[in-house]
Formats: sequence, C-alpha cells, structure tokens
Amino acid sequence: MFHVTIRKYQGGKYGRNMEGCIMPEITIKDIAKQCGVGISTVSRAINNHPDINPETKNMIMDVIKATGFVPNNSARNLKRIDAKSIAVLVKGITNPLFSDMIKVIEEETQKKKYSLVLKHVEYYEDEVDVALELVKEKRLRGIIFLGGYFLHSQEKIENLRVPYIFSTIGTAVPENISRVLYSSIAVDDRKESYAMTAHLIGLGHRNIAILSAESEINSIGQLRLEGYKDALSEAGIAFNERLVRQVEDDIEHYSMENGYITAKKLVESGEKFTAVFATADILAVGACRALLEAGMRIPEDVSVAGYDGIDVGKYYNPAITTVRQPVKDMAKTTIKLLFDIIAGRKSYEHIVFPAELIVRESTGTAKG
Repeated sequence: MFHVTIRKYQGGKYGRNMEGCIMPEITIKDIAKQCGVGISTVSRAINNHPDINPETKNMIMDVIKATGFVPNNSARNLKRIDAKSIAVLVKGITNPLFSDMIKVIEEETQKKKYSLVLKHVEYYEDEVDVALELVKEKRLRGIIFLGGYFLHSQEKIENLRVPYIFSTIGTAVPENISRVLYSSIAVDDRKESYAMTAHLIGLGHRNIAILSAESEINSIGQLRLEGYKDALSEAGIAFNERLVRQVEDDIEHYSMENGYITAKKLVESGEKFTAVFATADILAVGACRALLEAGMRIPEDVSVAGYDGIDVGKYYNPAITTVRQPVKDMAKTTIKLLFDIIAGRKSYEHIVFPAELIVRESTGTAKG
C-alpha cells in the first residue's frame, strides 16, 4: 500500500482566482451585455467583419482580453450544451511511462461515460495555448497535463476556465504561482534523484555521469539534476560539469536513440566515469547500448541507473536499477480528483507520492 502526502487547501470551489473561488465560464452573451451591444455585434468583432464600427470593435476586443474569454468560432458549438469530455495533453509521448497512465485514465473516463480527447504536444509547443484551443473546440469539462515543464505565468493559466491537473510535474511548478489555481499529482523528483545518486555513491562511485532531459528552470530534468547535485555535495564530492550530459534537442528527448547518442558522446569525450545515471529508463536503455559498443561491461566496468520504473528496464539485460514511480496509482488519483472537482466535491489538492528505489543487475560496486 502506498502512503501519500496530501497538501489540501480549503476555501470555496475549484480555484480560479486568488481567493480560490471558481470563475464561471464567460460566454459571448456575457461579453455582449458588458459592452452594451448585441451578440451579433460581438460575433462580427471576433470574426473581423468589416461591417462594424472600429471603436466598437476595439472596445469589444479589450473586454474579451480582460475577461479571458475564449471565442468559439463554431456557432453550433456556442448553442449546444457542453459535451462530457476531458482532455489529456501529453508532452513526451514516446516516454512509455505515460502509456500506462493514459490506459488507466481512459478506463476510468469510460466508466464515467465521458469521452477522452488525447493530444500530443510537441516539445516546442506551449501546452496551455493548446489547452485553450481545445477548450474552445471541444467544450471540455476538464484537462490533465502529462509531462513537460512549467514556463507559464499566473495570468496565463488563469485563462483556463475548466478544472485542470498537472500530473507528474507538480513539484516543478514555481512557488510564485498561486496553488489555489491548479491541482497536482507527482513524486518528489529532487528527493528521489538524490536517493538514486546516494545509492551509487554508497557503492563507491565518485565519478557519476548524468544524462538529463531538459534542464530549464521549473522542469523535471532540472529537479532531478538538483537532486544529483545535492547527493554529491552531501558526500563531499566535487561537482563536475563535464559529467552532466544534456540529451539532443533536435530529436525526441525521451527516447532510446537520445540515450544512445548522448552516452556515445560522453564516452568519446574521454571524461572518466564509473557510473551513469540516466534521468529516464528509456534513456538508460539507449545508454547501455553505447557503453557496450565501447567495450564496457555493465556493471563490472560501469554501473547504469535509470528513473521511472518502466517495463523495458525490468526485461533489459542487464535489468536496470531504477526509481519506480507508482504510475497506476498516480493515474487513478489524478482522474478521480479531476472528476471530484468537476462534480464540486473537492476544490484543489497537491498530492506527492513516494517512489521506490529498485536495485537490479545494472549497478554494482565501483571498480578499483
């Protein structure tokens, strides 16, 4: 049984403003009333119709901007009742970690007679912009964000007028974003990365390379890198920047190919290392291939550790030591919380799950 830490905030309905109160969805009728014009006039302004006074158009657009109204370009959708749909936005679709989560979310969504909109968000895309478009097009009841990293302003996320949950990236949300605006489900990436690095240090490793996917501020990659640094510092080991290897930017970050290429460059650099900590299992598998090609034995010559606990790491030879995230429990909690918020039974929560360090065949004591 998993024990979780729940940080729950009270105070009204699902938070959308600083007081934690829900802000009802703005409609075209509300905009028309606030501007003192007809709905058709607002529609002409939105659609850039020439048959409208420029001053009136500017006034309407200013009100739209101030209220955060997201125009729906389909008149049919404006008139119909909201569909029972939720969306899952996935950043890092090639990461097998999300496959199990999506399967659980889909099953629970079907039980509730809701439809699921699954959207892959490219690395370079802004997932909140994508979400705003989906709310407009699909008339969503809620949103789940999987993966990615947080670079959004409070003003921007306030424009999302439906309940939403950041799942797997909750601890990467900056502290200056009001926690009444969103819910989150995650593990403590910094803490768990520290635990893995400390495990390698305990095996006698001092020159530990790390393969990191993204190191931008407020990213999971940055938190895992900080946990790595914390463990080195506590053990009195000097931080060596040359042992920090960022994955390639022009290919999918979480992929075996990227792990292979990044580890290959590490070997070619000539930098001394006895262990490699890949911040995702999928990267670790690719890294193993590069190390074996270089004539290194795992774990006799070099230890390899991963993060996530996906099946491929368990069945790879040698089986990969990892930090296992309880993805199915996280997924069930995520979708249950979203439906509770939609139904008004809860407001918002921030839940941190513990991960588990799984020691397998790919790590051993440092040589010499």
